[in-house]
Amino acid sequence: MNNDIIPGFDENKDESLKIRLEKFGDGNRVMAFHLHGYIDTYNSNNFQNRIGKAIESGYMKLIFECGGLNYVSSTGIGSFTAFLKSVKPAGGDIVLIDIQPKVYEVFQLLGFSQFFNIKDSLADAVAFFNAGDVSKKSETFPKIVSCPSCSKKLKVLKPGRFRCSVCRTIIVVNKKGALSLNHDHVL
Repeated sequence: MNNDIIPGFDENKDESLKIRLEKFGDGNRVMAFHLHGYIDTYNSNNFQNRIGKAIESGYMKLIFECGGLNYVSSTGIGSFTAFLKSVKPAGGDIVLIDIQPKVYEVFQLLGFSQFFNIKDSLADAVAFFNAGDVSKKSETFPKIVSCPSCSKKLKVLKPGRFRCSVCRTIIVVNKKGALSLNHDHVL
């Protein structure tokens, strides 16, 4: 079935990571990848090669549905970064949805949660691309902030929760760029 959408996509299937494709629209080139399994050092090259086939086929707006993804190593997160670097110059982007808490924690701990668009649902992700939000950036971001605990300078690309790379303090940055250690107290 995947090969009907992208020829050769399933040539090198790996049982440790199953991927189901779902295409949206004809002109906007949005592709969802429903991931089941895990991404680690051993299968990340295969993962990159398979997603690379979609990018080579012209899909620059990529949605990764991660509800069935139970583990991602730092190498796996590097794969998502590589996809982002491939599609951004062509006006594309990636969106992650339905991320399991333990997988999201790895993104956060490594400081990558701020680089990716994270949405609540497949409908939100498709709407993000259909609205043309890919090229629109907030005037507030990117922003350089200082960690309230250790004063480390951090580059924040969008609102959200982040962990300081030095002292590991969790910082919340709201849509206006204000910092807080939790949602109640703005610093």
